[in-house]
Amino acid sequence: MFNRIYKEYFGQWLSWFSSILTIVLCMAMIGYIFVNGISHISPKLIFTDPLPGSDEASMGGILSPIIGTLLLTLIGIVFAFPWALATAIYLSEYSERNPLAKYFRLGIDVLSSVPTVVIGIFGLTIFSLPQLGFMSSMVEGTGVSKAFGRSFLVAGITMAVMVLPFVIKTCEEAIKVIPQSYREGSLAIGASKWHTIVKIILPSAKNGIITAVILGMGRIIGDTAIVWLALGGSIRMTGLQPWWSPEKWLSTLKNSGSTLTSYIYFVSPAGELNMPGLAFGASLILIIIIVALNFFADLIGSMNKTIREE
Repeated sequence: MFNRIYKEYFGQWLSWFSSILTIVLCMAMIGYIFVNGISHISPKLIFTDPLPGSDEASMGGILSPIIGTLLLTLIGIVFAFPWALATAIYLSEYSERNPLAKYFRLGIDVLSSVPTVVIGIFGLTIFSLPQLGFMSSMVEGTGVSKAFGRSFLVAGITMAVMVLPFVIKTCEEAIKVIPQSYREGSLAIGASKWHTIVKIILPSAKNGIITAVILGMGRIIGDTAIVWLALGGSIRMTGLQPWWSPEKWLSTLKNSGSTLTSYIYFVSPAGELNMPGLAFGASLILIIIIVALNFFADLIGSMNKTIREE
């Protein structure tokens, strides 16, 4: 009896200690970046493009990396979401009698554990094939027919592969928690299974599905390996200029650029430059974006929980 009580209290203490330690480490990291980065945040940093320079004062701002981050995130989630939602619908609604479903789930689990650098190398290899040169550009002057294999389109599709298992699992859980009575009631009045899914299940699971999209976007925003391999190491947009002009958008998508993560690496002491002030400032902006996304996801999750309880 004493040993059981002792083990119970020890387990509770260990859980509390682990939780508090995790929170403290997270807050310490965010606080350190905030203290070192807040003094470098300015309108010039946010609203001007990076410039070539040898010191922080002449390096310009991070406008194009911010736009690149948002652009890459949008492309990645646009490619990943329909595929993920369709897979989640199949696994939650149609796979009960299919013996191959367990292998589909195994494949999803394996994909979720593949390092992003491996996915990035895979994407670079595939999109360097000359047949896929329309996704980036063709390499000229080498005597070998080969695509450049680096662009916003290439990186976005590669990012979609990376976040696919996470979006699938979250969407599947959102669909599974819908009460079975919803399905039975719809089928009882003569609706087809597909009509039930489209008109009843998906609208009821929309908050959870939105949460999946937001979490997938957070994964894309925070990745560096795929950006460096599939998008390139440039700190500026490399397509036809000005990149923000509507007639230049296709050129922008088919050429390389930067995101906040690649910019931070480039200007940090670990990259080609040694400008920690800019790195801390850009890191703080990145953290603010990610925290805002996660806060929004938690808010939607709370709304979804309230709806289920009602």
